[in-house]
Amino acid sequence: MFIGIAAALAAPRTQTPVKERPKLRWVDLSANWKTFSSPDSVAYYVKKCKDAVFNTILVGVKGSASAVAFPSEIAPVLTEWKGVTRPADYDFLGTFIEEGHKAGMQVYASFDVFCEGHGIFKRGLLYDKKYDNWQSTNYVPGSGFVKSSDIPGKATVFTNPVLPEVQDYERSIILECARKYPALDGVMLDRTRFDNIQSDFSQYSKKEFEKYIGKKVKHWPEDIYEWVPDGDGKFSLKEGKYFKQWIEWRASVIYNFFAKTRQELKAMNPDMKLAAYTGAWYPSYYEVGANWASKDYDPSLDFEWATPRYKDYAYAELLDLYTNGNYYWNVTLDEYRRSNQAHMNETDSKVSTGEHLCVEGACKYSHNILKNNAFIGGLYVEDYGDSAEQFKKAVRMNMRESDGLMIFDIVHIIKRDWWIPLAAAIAAEEALMEAAQDK
Repeated sequence: MFIGIAAALAAPRTQTPVKERPKLRWVDLSANWKTFSSPDSVAYYVKKCKDAVFNTILVGVKGSASAVAFPSEIAPVLTEWKGVTRPADYDFLGTFIEEGHKAGMQVYASFDVFCEGHGIFKRGLLYDKKYDNWQSTNYVPGSGFVKSSDIPGKATVFTNPVLPEVQDYERSIILECARKYPALDGVMLDRTRFDNIQSDFSQYSKKEFEKYIGKKVKHWPEDIYEWVPDGDGKFSLKEGKYFKQWIEWRASVIYNFFAKTRQELKAMNPDMKLAAYTGAWYPSYYEVGANWASKDYDPSLDFEWATPRYKDYAYAELLDLYTNGNYYWNVTLDEYRRSNQAHMNETDSKVSTGEHLCVEGACKYSHNILKNNAFIGGLYVEDYGDSAEQFKKAVRMNMRESDGLMIFDIVHIIKRDWWIPLAAAIAAEEALMEAAQDK
């Protein structure tokens, strides 16, 4: 159910000057490896972004395959990907910082945090037996407990975020990058979550959960939940007596990671910004343990899965910048209402419905639960196929209903040559917004 449209419509909006609002362009590490393998290419596309009036670039430096695109003493360093080898003396991130700052843009380094394996190419730390105990243990319908890397068709292999050694390792890479590149404007954390509702059912997580609730879990995993066959090869989730506390505890794990990371980042460099990305589908995002709402929003008043303590692990106030993915073809609420309405988001265990499942609805919903915290609405260009008009409409809606714009990913703009439609949509919406702000 979509909750809070009226409240969101009535909420005061940011008064940041229109042209100063963040406009973020994401540069995914894997998808853009070949394109950005020389300084000339970086300079060329930074200018393209600037000409399209973007003011911030999110540069992928750690993807799901573990290796990083900066000279690390902690993580493996990525020098070759998909058959393309970069020159040994090429400072990828440093070049982006230099060119971005020269153009007057901010530059963030982005990290895929709790994943350490690329399932398609079988690359990453979790394919090394040395790190086998770091893997997420998933409770898979019909199969029981399965290591993340053993799940058929698994594209992204996750760690267990509960493990202190995993948290320490991931944090150390983020802090190392921030230390080596003090001119960075910030670090962007992606996939700072559990894999999905199936994760993590390791014995270590069981013991930590028992500490949290102060009781032994006698029936594992049934006291959390169990997958019940429905007779046609599908399964439904049957909640156990500790299900809600399990959901709460997982949110506490992710919250505490953000809190400690912020503390250590700010102690090292108070000016370095901590940013995060999540999906925008909050009503089902509890499945991955990430409560990106404001601490002033109490989801237990709206959802059966939330305990009164769930709000204690909301981390919006820990962030300096936040963007989420309004990854939908339907842009307006009217379009959603005319559609079949069923949608299954990337992290979901089942199909859902609700007016938050379109760009306009997701933005309004986000404002409602983030309270006074700004957020930047994001788009996945692939959602719009070859329809430049639908894409332009989505760009304008994000700018109108959120506090900025994030485009994922630059590779899709390059492939479609949508620089002109993108710039035109931004310019048109900014002109309207400025006129409204001047009234």
